[in-house]
Amino acid sequence: MKNQNLKEKLKNRENTIGSWITIGHQAIIDILSEAGFDWLTIDLEHTAIDFNEVQILIGFIQSHGMAALVRVGKNEEVVIKRVLDAGADGIIVPMVCSKEEAKMAVEFAKYPPIGKRGVGLNRAQRYGFGFEEYKKWVDEKLVVITQIEHIDGVNNIEEIIQIEGIDGIMIGPYDLSGSLGIPGNYNQPIVKEALIKVEEVCLAHKKSMGYHVIEPDSALVIEKQKAGYNFIAFSTDFLFLGQKAVEEMNRLKSLSNE
Repeated sequence: MKNQNLKEKLKNRENTIGSWITIGHQAIIDILSEAGFDWLTIDLEHTAIDFNEVQILIGFIQSHGMAALVRVGKNEEVVIKRVLDAGADGIIVPMVCSKEEAKMAVEFAKYPPIGKRGVGLNRAQRYGFGFEEYKKWVDEKLVVITQIEHIDGVNNIEEIIQIEGIDGIMIGPYDLSGSLGIPGNYNQPIVKEALIKVEEVCLAHKKSMGYHVIEPDSALVIEKQKAGYNFIAFSTDFLFLGQKAVEEMNRLKSLSNE
């Protein structure tokens, strides 16, 4: 089965860089694979990508040697079970605000006796030909990331990261700023104060920290790495496409007017 070793890298707090998939087409995977990302996350929370497309995209990501993660739409049993049965290497669970919610995410992802996940035989289990192998893989390599994107999650960060089975956290800057009443203004002091709290706790416990750097600007990635973040989602497919197109068209117009 798949063998990306992302879980081990998270455990060791090694730097990895991924990106966000919002356009449900294999060509996006093929193109982004040329950039050298360690992993790609398929977004089910804010896109029109459906479960059939998820399974296809997971396969394409893994075929390029990258780990395939899915940001599920919510911390819900059936959603998590379906994407994992489709063969995902791990999940990113949005809006985790308490240790109870973190525990739920782990239980939905893991089989008994650790969790409560129901048994299905799909792509992940090689349609019944590899269930025992997959059970072992779940215990050793399945990745569970909780998103800290509300001030309640920030206030409960110490309890969240100590839940067994959580491999790391990821800051969602847009929603975090929204929970503080200033959606989108994630560079404001109040948001930065919240980030410092998360950073201090995670670094003290030697827990992997993730951040979604929205802008396609490599300098911002370096800035976060220097702050101790080691699991970074670098922009999104549509921003890489759109910003370059806008920049070059503006440059063309400028040159044409000289």
